[in-house]
Amino acid sequence: MSAGSYRMVATDLDGTIVRSDGTISARTRSALGTAEAAGAVVVLVTGRPPRWLSGIADQTGHRGLAICANGALLYDLHEERIIGVHPLSVESLRHLVDVLREAIPGITFAVERVDDGFRHEPAYRPRWDSDQSKTTVSLEAMIAEPVTKLLARHGSYSADDLLAAARLAVGDESVATLTHSSIDGLLEISAAGVSKASSLADYAAEHDIPAEAVIAFGDMPNDLPMLLWAGHSVAVADAHPEVLAAADEVTASNDDDGVAQVLERVFS
Repeated sequence: MSAGSYRMVATDLDGTIVRSDGTISARTRSALGTAEAAGAVVVLVTGRPPRWLSGIADQTGHRGLAICANGALLYDLHEERIIGVHPLSVESLRHLVDVLREAIPGITFAVERVDDGFRHEPAYRPRWDSDQSKTTVSLEAMIAEPVTKLLARHGSYSADDLLAAARLAVGDESVATLTHSSIDGLLEISAAGVSKASSLADYAAEHDIPAEAVIAFGDMPNDLPMLLWAGHSVAVADAHPEVLAAADEVTASNDDDGVAQVLERVFS
């Protein structure tokens, strides 16, 4: 397709346009700007919560929309405020916790909440060091109100194996959306039907942009729904094997400005 055929650019952040040092290169920022100048809507689509977007917003000029928490939150980057929420209900949370604890003994839980961020039960071990990671509550208190994401870990499972076991236990996709975006065994669970693709499709429809006019970039399983929905999908070179197999095109790695290389070609 020509540059004029693509009306939306949707890109994941970590592992896709964010480099290993946590920054977005000047080349990639310029390429995103070139796409916007050509008339494309640029949307950042991430598993991150909004509180982890301040540096990204600075690097990308506080423009446009971010779809956060794997589709559960819509975040206005210009005004830095949440403008849409698709939460997991308390009923769903309790059901998921009961089913997963029975099927996978030793599994531990945390949640992302709209109002006050990250909470985890005492047995859960966060993999990052921050004040947020020290906020522990009982499991019952943690799931007593709707959340944007239920998170789970197990010390003996890889991310792929934990996802497979959890999907087998939960079964019906009408219960919840299960995925992962890491190699360290973190399971990410959203409300049924909520994914990067669902929120991106809604936003594209609001702008009268069909899926075939969207080019999307990603690297991990939580990107798969978005990549399968978009008219043209691009995986970075070091993406998860399932993503590499599903993408229409494979570009260079995030550290080699793979996304920028494609945007420069498409929008030049």
